[in-house]
Amino acid sequence: MGVHLKFNVRHLVNLARNTISIVIGALFLAASAQAQSDPLPSWNDTAPKAAIVSFVENVSKQGSPDFVPEPERIAVFDNDGTLWVEHPMYTQLAFVLDRVKTLAPQHPEWKNVQPFKAVLEGDMKTLAASGEKGLLELIMVTHAGMTNDDFQKVVTDWLSTARDPRFKRPYTELVYQPMVELLSYLRANGFKTFIVSGGGVEFMRPWTEKVYGVPPEQIIGSSIKTQFKMQDDTPTLYRLPEVNFIDDKAGKPVGINEQIGRRPIAAFGNSDGDLEMLQWTTMAGAPARLGMLVHHTDAEREYAYDRKTEFGSLDKALDAAAITGWTVIDMKADWKQMFKD
Repeated sequence: MGVHLKFNVRHLVNLARNTISIVIGALFLAASAQAQSDPLPSWNDTAPKAAIVSFVENVSKQGSPDFVPEPERIAVFDNDGTLWVEHPMYTQLAFVLDRVKTLAPQHPEWKNVQPFKAVLEGDMKTLAASGEKGLLELIMVTHAGMTNDDFQKVVTDWLSTARDPRFKRPYTELVYQPMVELLSYLRANGFKTFIVSGGGVEFMRPWTEKVYGVPPEQIIGSSIKTQFKMQDDTPTLYRLPEVNFIDDKAGKPVGINEQIGRRPIAAFGNSDGDLEMLQWTTMAGAPARLGMLVHHTDAEREYAYDRKTEFGSLDKALDAAAITGWTVIDMKADWKQMFKD
């Protein structure tokens, strides 16, 4: 009887162990499956993520009252501060300053001419005082006087060596992982994604497809005039020192209409420069529409700023969000991860 009892106890213990192992294994597999099925793993399970998923499901599900045919599923994204860092200055501005220093030996007169003198001396206060006029002069000198192909090579070479002063990483690694996931999630659900930026269109086109999955023909940005020109029996587009189009603020809806030809149903920005783009996208009635603003609130992992800042001021658009129902993404609260490891 004692031997039989011991056998039963041992059998029960082994059975319990096996059951626990099976349960733990099942829980692990369930958790793994859930993690793999989550299209936005770098987002916390907060209101913005829920709003994105709900919107995408509603517009992509046949039979839904908010269903939108695929050709009309257009989503537009600002770049600076929405998809990658814009502090301590816009990346393209860092490029401009480096280009001035690179070209300076060919222009000894710049040592005594503003705003070039300020750049060469690192006098950011004087440079800032030169305003839009001074910045435009720097852009014309550093971005023109060459073919489009030559300019794109200059951009590509610079991005391969330039490093962000704080993070010591290439700028193309300082893209927000949650937003990269969002771009992929939208495309997986029949959306066509566009970048609509105040930055130069030819500055962005060499690298956006590799970094964001957005091809060059889906980039809308500011531009300078170009001219067809035969150069050594080769047809080229030559860059002229004249402004063609400024794709910022009220210019963004104009650029969207001219180059896309459809009104977007989703727009993502982070500053007052995106206000009109979000208005154009969301304040048009049916079908369902989504507007979102990235709010920089994480000084530890990135930066914290909104109304009072030189780059990416979020003031009027932040006030408008409360009225229009746009979703504000709180970087600190809503994102598990900032950059890809």
